[in-house]
Amino acid sequence: MTVAIASGKGGTGKTTVAVNLALAAGEPIRLLDCDVEEPNCHIFLEPTVQGGAAIGIPVPVVDQGKCTACGECSKACQYHAIVSLKTKPLVFPELCHGCGACVMACPAGAIREEKHEIGVVETGTAAHVELVQGRLNVGSPMSPPVIRAVKQSGCGSVPVIIDCPPGTSCPVITAMRGSDFVVLVTEPTPFGLNDLLLAVETVRQIDIPFAVVVNRADSGDGRVAEYCRQDKIRVLLELPEDRRVAEAYSRGATAVEEIAEYRDIFQRLWKEIMDAARRGSSPAGAHQ
Repeated sequence: MTVAIASGKGGTGKTTVAVNLALAAGEPIRLLDCDVEEPNCHIFLEPTVQGGAAIGIPVPVVDQGKCTACGECSKACQYHAIVSLKTKPLVFPELCHGCGACVMACPAGAIREEKHEIGVVETGTAAHVELVQGRLNVGSPMSPPVIRAVKQSGCGSVPVIIDCPPGTSCPVITAMRGSDFVVLVTEPTPFGLNDLLLAVETVRQIDIPFAVVVNRADSGDGRVAEYCRQDKIRVLLELPEDRRVAEAYSRGATAVEEIAEYRDIFQRLWKEIMDAARRGSSPAGAHQ
C-alpha cells in the first residue's frame, strides 16, 4: 500500500504529516522523501544512514572527428539540449532528458552517451521507519529522474508513505503516480484554497483516490471547509494551531513523540487512510 502526502503549496505541513504518520503507524514503514530539492524528513527522524548511490542520466557526447554538422541531432532534440547551427553541435547537459533521440538521429554514428550525475539516493533507518531520500545536486533542474530512483529504491512489501514535493508540476506528478491514495495537506487561507483547487484537479487528472488534511485549521477562514463540503471532498483531519507542536518542530522533534494526544490522533488518521486506500475510492460526504 502506497500513500502519497502532497500539497498545492509549500509550508502547509506536508512533511509534518508524513513524518508523524510514519512514526505513529506502529508497524514497519518505508518513508520516501521525494522532495529532492530540499529533503528534510531526516531532520526529524535522525536515521542511521546505511548507504547511498549516485543517480545520473545519459547525456550525449559528440565525436567531433566523425561529426558532419548535418544538424539532425539538433532537429531531433525536443529540449534544445544539443544545438547545431550549421556547425559542430554544442551540448547542454543541464537541459538533457536522457531520451537518446540524438543518438538515433545521427547518421554518422558520431554521438555516444555518458552518465551525467544529477543527484544521490540515500537510505537509513530510525526505529520502525526505513527512510529513503533523494538529494538533487545544486544547480541541476532535473528532479524527476531522482524521484523515480527514490521510488524504485523504496519498493517492497511494507506500507510506503511518500513525502511529495510541493506544487502541481512534473516532480509532484512523478512522486504521486502509482500511489493507492493521496492525502492533500492544506491550510485555511486564500492561498491555501487556491493551491488546493489546483492540487485536487491534478489528482483527479491522474485518477487517484484522495482526501484532505487541514493544518492550522483554527487560524484562517472557512473557505477551505466550504469548498470541501460543496465538492464532497472528505476532510480526514483538522489540526489546530498548537504552540506545543511549533516548539517541538523548532527543536527537530515530532508531535507524536512530544505530545501523547497527537500519537492517538495520527494513529487514527493512519487507520482511516488505510481503510480508504483499501476501498479504492475517495471518501466522500460531509467532512469531519
